Amino acid sequence: MNLLRSERWAAGLLLAAAALGLVIANTAIGPSLLAAQSAHLELPWLGLDLSVGHWISDGLLAIFFFIVAVELKRELVIGELNSLSKALLPAIAAVGGVIVPALVYVAFTAGTATVDGWPIPTATDIAFALGVLAVFGRWIPTRVRVFLLALAVLDDLIAILIIAFFFTSDADLAALGFAGIAIALFGAVSRLMKPRSPYILARRPQWPIMLLLTVLGVVAWYFVYRSGVHATIAGVALGLVMSRRPGGRAAHALEPWSNGIVLPLFALSAAMVPVPQVQPSQLDPAFWGILVALPVGKLVGIALAGGLGGLVARRRDTGTPLTLADLLVVGALGGVGFTVSLLMNELAFEGLPEVADEGTLAVLLGSGIAIVVSAIAVSLRSARYRRQGARSGVGGGGTFAH
Repeated sequence: MNLLRSERWAAGLLLAAAALGLVIANTAIGPSLLAAQSAHLELPWLGLDLSVGHWISDGLLAIFFFIVAVELKRELVIGELNSLSKALLPAIAAVGGVIVPALVYVAFTAGTATVDGWPIPTATDIAFALGVLAVFGRWIPTRVRVFLLALAVLDDLIAILIIAFFFTSDADLAALGFAGIAIALFGAVSRLMKPRSPYILARRPQWPIMLLLTVLGVVAWYFVYRSGVHATIAGVALGLVMSRRPGGRAAHALEPWSNGIVLPLFALSAAMVPVPQVQPSQLDPAFWGILVALPVGKLVGIALAGGLGGLVARRRDTGTPLTLADLLVVGALGGVGFTVSLLMNELAFEGLPEVADEGTLAVLLGSGIAIVVSAIAVSLRSARYRRQGARSGVGGGGTFAH
């Protein structure tokens, strides 16, 4: 299980699953697998009618978003985002890393039917970005990793808000109300699991509370789905309302399942698209917008906004700004959109399956380019820090990340 908590292994599994999905979709068994993916698994007595692919993206992926929300809450309470001074620099960089890729995408698609896909290249895949940093950046200082983590968490928060507001229509307020009740009860019950709660101090069994939390979580997911809001938002809400320490334990327990099953299964499913048999000139502008916006737009946006944030920090003494070289490394890592970009691609082009396929390929290619560029940048930067450490007598620990 500890192996599946490794950032390196998580990134490797995700990449392997996406590559496998793309390969098998373009073999002789591809049509059969695509048909199976589109097959519907109905629960008519509950009003649920989802394809296998949607059970993965709407159902299982909520677990990943729950873990993201728990991490976000931890950072907001006791981590690198628990004060304005700490959050200011990564927040400015994150906003730049959203606005510039969106503008790049719009520049390619303005006046077309696919311009609404602008959110696709705005996301950063936390697991993948940290995985690349862990593999190639042994000597990168911890402050760079912390900055990347804070930026990616804020980036995902923006992505969550985009999903909630831009990909929701005709919300059922009654269902939302029931979801709100279930989420509130979930948060209240989770407090019974706090280390010094009367329930725990009385040494009562914990499994009834865990069972009740699971039931409330499923109920909340069901009503969020029925409301018309994307069902993964249920995972976000549950992670944010859960008491911090029980939430941390739950995320720790779920992380191997998320890294080992949920994310690879989603990557496999999302990447199962046939390569379009068309000339490059016949590809939709959305393909080129995503392909350029992820590796280029994210790098430029994060580096420029981070540089401006550094000027603010120096004037207001709000934290230690990164050097331009470090910001370029973080910007390159930010271009690895992958999981959340694939989800946004599904949502944005739900009614345009051919464009959705091209968008998936663009996300995979754009993220792939970002992986290569960031791996080179991180390796070069890490080597420079290693030489600096050798000259100054700094060993492999202390201020350097492993």
